[in-house]
Amino acid sequence: MKEQLEQLLAAAVAQLKEQGTLPAELSPRIQLDRPRDKSHGDFATNLALMLAKPAGMNPRALAEALLAALPENTLVAETTIAGPGFINFVISQDQLVQQLEHAYQDAKVGVAGAEQAQRIVIDYSSPNLAKEMHVGHLRSAIIGDAVARVCEFLGHTVIRQNHVGDWGTQFGMLLAHMEELEGSELAMELSNLETFYKAAKKRFDESPEFANRARELVVSLQSGDEKCLNLWQQFIDVSLSHCQEVYDRLGVKLTRADVMAESAYNDDLPQVVEDLRNQGLLVEDQGAQCVFLDEFKNKEGEALPVIVQKSGGGYLYATTDLAAVRYRQNVLKGDHLMYFVDQRQGLHFQQIFTLAKKAGFAREDLQMDHYGFGTVMGKDGRPYKSRDGGVTKLADLLDQAESRALALVQEKNTELSAEEHANIAKVVGISSVKYADLSKNRTSDYIFDWDTMLSFEGNTAPYLLYAYTRVMSVFAKANVKPDALSGTFVLNDEREIALANALVRFNEVVHTVANKAMPHFLCGYLFELAGAFSSFYEACPILQAEDENVQQSRLKLAALTAKTLHQGMELLGIETLDKM
Repeated sequence: MKEQLEQLLAAAVAQLKEQGTLPAELSPRIQLDRPRDKSHGDFATNLALMLAKPAGMNPRALAEALLAALPENTLVAETTIAGPGFINFVISQDQLVQQLEHAYQDAKVGVAGAEQAQRIVIDYSSPNLAKEMHVGHLRSAIIGDAVARVCEFLGHTVIRQNHVGDWGTQFGMLLAHMEELEGSELAMELSNLETFYKAAKKRFDESPEFANRARELVVSLQSGDEKCLNLWQQFIDVSLSHCQEVYDRLGVKLTRADVMAESAYNDDLPQVVEDLRNQGLLVEDQGAQCVFLDEFKNKEGEALPVIVQKSGGGYLYATTDLAAVRYRQNVLKGDHLMYFVDQRQGLHFQQIFTLAKKAGFAREDLQMDHYGFGTVMGKDGRPYKSRDGGVTKLADLLDQAESRALALVQEKNTELSAEEHANIAKVVGISSVKYADLSKNRTSDYIFDWDTMLSFEGNTAPYLLYAYTRVMSVFAKANVKPDALSGTFVLNDEREIALANALVRFNEVVHTVANKAMPHFLCGYLFELAGAFSSFYEACPILQAEDENVQQSRLKLAALTAKTLHQGMELLGIETLDKM
């Protein structure tokens, strides 16, 4: 409906240009918003205010001219001009019913596919394999996964890339510690990577001989020594297994096949440096090979360096990321490269994207975007830590989430079996952790609070999961299937109309999430939809409706609500429950 209305307004602008009312060279961006105050209609635009100055007209007079030039249509039931020249539109109920029927029948709940399908390469999660995943890895994994799901849903080909850190100086330290252990002792130590890392770091700090051996092993590893590579591979396999366990628990669609580690680009790194040299972009600075980009300067106005090779010959993140851009364009054939990485890396990625195009590593039309995110904070306003002050392992956090959810579920429903309690607790616990994160603006820090995220009130996973079970209970009582209803939608009560208007917004919201890589828009929408259904449910009897046509209509509204909630939560990577 929004797109149709935009097209009608575009036609009105074109007519006013033909008449000479508007300058011919004008090419305005038509912006439509949904007013918060429902008395202002379904859509509103400030188009007349935007065009008034170049047209040399009073905004209200121009608004009247735009409405007069609006083509005849069955979409708009009523128009009004408000304030200095805002135009408000009320959509006809016939159009609303058509949209509802289409969404009810459609496998994708009325969500239109992308206008132009792309091959989108999405870089997300990307943990450092030297340690187990911790709470700091949560945001990249679940935000990236939600956006990947939405892009796939819209018809794009999505290629997931888990750019894990499996190379570098710290692995020499780990290999040296592995050398000191043998057989069953080594296997036991590796079962807890955090403990293993701390033990290796302690040896490195306390023993000069150990530290020297660690440095030797880094050189051997990077030179392709077979024994070192075998030890390194053993460690990497254990680390990736830990990661996969966490992804599976979180419902994140990453597998071993999606892993493209730093080490995979090793062979291309010398070529990256050589190609930059051949382009005349390299400058030696204190022994290091650098590129100075005029687009990025410090406070003194001096160009900031992108270091691609250290004075000792080692490579840096920038070198690997440039190689990754080439691989993602040339091998994966990506049209759009998306990076879900901490927003503190913003400057790094701006430099990489600029340099990749300047060096010819990326086509001019290749779209590359870094989608930064804030930090998970504790109630003390500092990055979230465990009770002992250490970094919280993600596996431990999920254990605690399920444990807290189990206590809550057992308290609220004593009639279920132990197995049912455990399954519900698993879904509620994991969903609560994910939703608490996804429902916040991606670019903001957020406070991690168990009490808030496990609450059955407010914009939380338990509230939405319960709302979904409440809708499904209607069909359990009626003993009918939600997808096998007849009759047409009949919208008489204001709560029916409000719910209908909420339902037809799903398409618009899903596209907004894809365009802005902001899953919190979908969370906010699902919360509003659940609230609209609750108001409808309280005011409009469904199974007790006296008129059979009204009953069928209300059942269809309930069915479409369930379908939309289920699809919306699936796009967020959240599992639903039929009862709680």
